Parts: sequence; structure tokens; C-alpha cells
Amino acid sequence: MSLSESSLYEALRQVIDPDLRRDIVSAGMVKGLAWNIQDRKLSLTLQLTTPACPLKDYFREEVHRVLIPVLGDGWQIEVAFSAQTVGVSTDALPNVRNLVLVGSGKGGVGKSTISVNLAVALAHQGARTGLVDADIYGPSVPILLGLEAARPSVEEKEGKPYLVPLRKYGIEVMSIGFLVPPGQATPWRGPMASNTLRQLLLETAWGELDYLIVDMPPGTGDIQLTLAQQFRPTGAILVTTPQRVAQADVEKALTMLRMPLVQVPILGIVENMAYFWTPELPERKFLIFGEGGGSMLAQKYGVPLLAQIPLTEEVVHYSDKGIPVAMLEENPVGIAFRQLAGEVVRAIAKTLSTAA
Repeated sequence: MSLSESSLYEALRQVIDPDLRRDIVSAGMVKGLAWNIQDRKLSLTLQLTTPACPLKDYFREEVHRVLIPVLGDGWQIEVAFSAQTVGVSTDALPNVRNLVLVGSGKGGVGKSTISVNLAVALAHQGARTGLVDADIYGPSVPILLGLEAARPSVEEKEGKPYLVPLRKYGIEVMSIGFLVPPGQATPWRGPMASNTLRQLLLETAWGELDYLIVDMPPGTGDIQLTLAQQFRPTGAILVTTPQRVAQADVEKALTMLRMPLVQVPILGIVENMAYFWTPELPERKFLIFGEGGGSMLAQKYGVPLLAQIPLTEEVVHYSDKGIPVAMLEENPVGIAFRQLAGEVVRAIAKTLSTAA
């Protein structure tokens, strides 16, 4: 095969995006293809749907695999990446490409821990990420991020005051916990809670965000309906533990999100505290809360099991210090959260591709 633009593009059609299920040429991902025969160098840029895409190594290897037979040995192939995050921005939140709910239906399963570490892991992988603590009855994000004493400033835009989100670990953060004294109860009635949450979302000066993660309160009430019906979330992640009582409540949340008047896509299930792990016995998984709950829910409702997050002493230790374990490079829980971030962005890409 002679070396020409058409032959190169024909070869690149063999590279399939596993999420979009289209080849990278017809998907419009190939940009800036150029080559120099004298120097035996070829370069191209692949435009991804998110800067946090976990498939960069896969694409790089596949491009090399299909181009070497066309180019011959001795060629240097350089694959760069750019990103144009896809999403469903709304008039309500024009700066936010994807609003992602993290819920359960039950308290105590670790929604806030999942939300914080997912947001930090997404930012760690290059995505512009925000986090809003929607659990206005018991906000815990300030503690998990070491921001208990922090207070947001206010700026004026077009004659209207907006809260300026706090920044830490590369993410923008807003919580009702920043606005009330520590330890003070917030006994909101349903409509008050929904209105407060709307203000928290709409009256915060969010920057340009690829993902805004929403740490949901437990239950299936006014706040869940307000978010689902008025803000058009890209999708929801549901958190469970392996035990049956947690699964039952997650099922209620899942069926609510699938109701005709709600219709929020389910991105997948996260099984938190799936097992206890200790470095002293690295080969053992202590099934403290049972096993298989997340897998059962995923199979029953036809949704992905995004991750099984282990419980370790370090999770408690670092969380109490306001340090997300997703920041820890070699920690197994940190690795699990970074893998979760990759699975979430892939699930979003699949959901948006299906909707299109």
C-alpha cells in the first residue's frame, strides 16, 4: 500500500472506540495528521470526549498497531490528545457540562466519601471538576476536605450576589456546611430544603466545569425530585454496601430515578466497603458486610458495577484529617477511586452516545 493520506486514514479506521463503538475516523476524532518521509516521523492528535479519558494508552497502542504495516519499520509515531468534553449543559447551569448525582436512598453507605474522592480523582486526571454538598441536613463534605472553618466570599455579577466556590485539591466546592456554624442543626422542611439547594446551585459562581458532582442526601424526596426534574442530570451513580438492607434502599432510589416523570440515566453501581483490606494480610479480603450486593443489583437492573471500593484503616484516618484517599498514589483505595473515575467518564460517554 502506497503512503498517502487515504491509506493512512483507511488504516486508522481499524481503531474502534470501545465506548462509542465507532472507528476513530468516522467519529471525527483524528485531527492534525501529518508526516515527513525524510525524517520518518508521523504525528496526529486524537480529540477525546473528556480530558479524564482512561483509554489514552489503548488508543496510542492501537494507532501504532494499525499504522506500522502501512509505514514500515523505523517510523516514529507521535500521538497527542486534546479534549472537548461532551455533555448536556442547561440554561440553569450553563458553565457545567455534566451534572452527576451520587445517591443511595440510605444513609451511612459512604456517599460523601465516594463523591469527594470521585471529584478529586477526576480532577487528578485532568477534568475541570466541581462538588456540591446537597446533603443540607447533615453536610460532611467540609470535614472530608478539611474545610470546616472555611467560608466562601461573595462577588457581584450583573448586580446580583454570587457565592464564590472554595477550591481545594483541584476542585471547586460548595456546601451548606460553609454557611452555618459547625454543629448547628438545619431542620429544613421539604420545600425549604429544595429551595435552599436550588440557591446553592444557581447562586454559586461556578467556573467552566466538565463535571459537577452532587453529593445527595439519603431518601427519595423533594431534593432528589428537584435535582432530577429541574437540572437535567447527565446521570446518577448509586452507592451501596454488600448487606441486604442497603440494597433494598438503593433499589428504591433506582426505581425512582427511572420513573417517567424523573428519567435520570443510571451510570452504574458502586459497592462501597466491599471488603476490609489490611497490608498485613494483603491476600485476604475480609467480607465484613457480606458479598455480592453490588453485583446482584447491577445484574438485576442491567447497569454496570462501576467499582468495589475496599475499606481500610487509612480511609478513616485520612478522611478524618480532610485528605481524600484518591490523592494517595500507591494506596489500593486510592487506585480504586482513580479506576472508578475512569469508569464513570466511560459510562457518561456511552450514555450520551446512546441518547444522541
